[in-house]
Amino acid sequence: MLKLFWSGLRSSPAALGALLLLSNSALAQTTPEVSNIDTTESSSTSLVADPASDILQKIEQYNPIDLSQGGDEPLGQVNAVNQLRDVRPTDWAFQALQNLAQRHQCLLAYPDNTYRGNRAMTRYEFAAGLDACLEQIQRQLATLDTGVSARDMETLRRLQEEFAGELTILRRQVDALEVRTAELEANQFSTTTKLNGEVIFALADAFGDQEPASNIAGGENVQTSFGYRVRMNFDTSFTGKDRLRTRLQAVDVARLDRPTGTSMSRLAFDGDGGSAITLDRLDYRFPLSDTVRVNLGAAGFVADRFVPLLNPLFDSSENGAISRFGRYNPAVYRTAGDTAGIGFEITPSKQFRVDLGYFSSNSGSPIPKNGLFNGAHSALGQITVSPTENIDLAFTYVNSYAPGDDVNVTGTTGSRNAFRPFGSVATSGNHFGLQTSINFNQVTLSAWGGYVSAEAKDGPNEGNKADIWNWLVLLGVEDLGVEGDQLGFIFGMPPKLTDIDNGTSDPSTSLHFETLYRYPLSNNINITPGFMVITNPNHDDNNDTVWIGTVRTTFKF
Repeated sequence: MLKLFWSGLRSSPAALGALLLLSNSALAQTTPEVSNIDTTESSSTSLVADPASDILQKIEQYNPIDLSQGGDEPLGQVNAVNQLRDVRPTDWAFQALQNLAQRHQCLLAYPDNTYRGNRAMTRYEFAAGLDACLEQIQRQLATLDTGVSARDMETLRRLQEEFAGELTILRRQVDALEVRTAELEANQFSTTTKLNGEVIFALADAFGDQEPASNIAGGENVQTSFGYRVRMNFDTSFTGKDRLRTRLQAVDVARLDRPTGTSMSRLAFDGDGGSAITLDRLDYRFPLSDTVRVNLGAAGFVADRFVPLLNPLFDSSENGAISRFGRYNPAVYRTAGDTAGIGFEITPSKQFRVDLGYFSSNSGSPIPKNGLFNGAHSALGQITVSPTENIDLAFTYVNSYAPGDDVNVTGTTGSRNAFRPFGSVATSGNHFGLQTSINFNQVTLSAWGGYVSAEAKDGPNEGNKADIWNWLVLLGVEDLGVEGDQLGFIFGMPPKLTDIDNGTSDPSTSLHFETLYRYPLSNNINITPGFMVITNPNHDDNNDTVWIGTVRTTFKF
């Protein structure tokens, strides 16, 4: 007889957390909607099949409706469990379940491993607890660990009868969730990979009087352009602490350095890949210990992949500065080597961090002046100190080398002399950078200074040296008009060749002025109008000022 009783008591496991969520949504409905739920289907744990009308009468006896108190209006959302009065601690059912829980240890589902028997609960929460208790007692009988008294059997039978409606509804919901979960698992893209992406639409134009001697183009020679950039990131984790990032990119945003004749006019998000989809980034990072993380890159691996740039509001090409120069210090972060490499993040404390990296261009080519160590490459070391939560300081040193065909000392930023001081001659460099960032609530002030000592390593000028300097100050104000917006002002001197052995340095000084305002249209869409001015382009006062305007719209998904 006992086995027959428990064979009818079998039920599906129910996750208490999910059921609590269901209970909240149930309370927010009107009372008539609750009464329309079909409860005629018998529960697999029912001992006695009551008619639907009897079940509803028993449900209502715990929470009678007073029509004089506005019964036609929906119930208000309840924010705390102790506000609920469907099953009170003084009710017989509450006390009966509490006694069962204490005798059979069948309600230990709270985070602190206790059954809180002095708190009111909804009928659905109560039904979830009852279902858990039935499961536990059934397991005890199956293993013959303990017996169940006739009194407890009668208590269980009565509880099951009075809460048959809620048990049926909860199990239907759980069955539906299990079906949906199984469908999602069967059709998901990957169990280890997440997809995220971004799209940029860019409208741009440049203006200025032409100086033929320096090839600085005027407004009539630069046409208004409209371009795009699309990036798809596939982030894969194998352990939960690592990440393999694969990025595909298609970009067609005008490079303004070509029609204007100066790299100082380049945009932060430009590129001329057309509609071709390329592998823009492939790198893997993983923790070596609690204080050390390793970064390995096979494509598009540069310093900003892991090194703190200390320009938090403007270093992003999609939401930060509109200019290439305004993103980060070109003297130390745009050096030789931008394909493959390795980096180490060493963080012994929140106040102190060390970053080490090696970067190489054309690492996949085995021909001379290429490969991992014989082509363009650089080695980086940076110390970052945070004396307070609002102040960060960093000192960076980079040693670089590039063969004659791949010289780019400052990453195509600044004057022509600055990124190729000796022409197409093998060049090495000692790069030094000092960066800082200070946050004042909504206002962030960032600044940097950079110096490069370059040396010719080949040809008739071998051994000649050159000095290259740059500096920048950036001010950003967040949440100025609406939450998520940003106003920015940027001012500085792009990389300039100030001194060179047996050569000519830049004759005058260019200044970079930039302002932008990012406005959030939604959580995933930002629009950023921006404007920048370059005086004496290429550090030559014979060249007229270049004016550049752009509107960048960024979509994220």
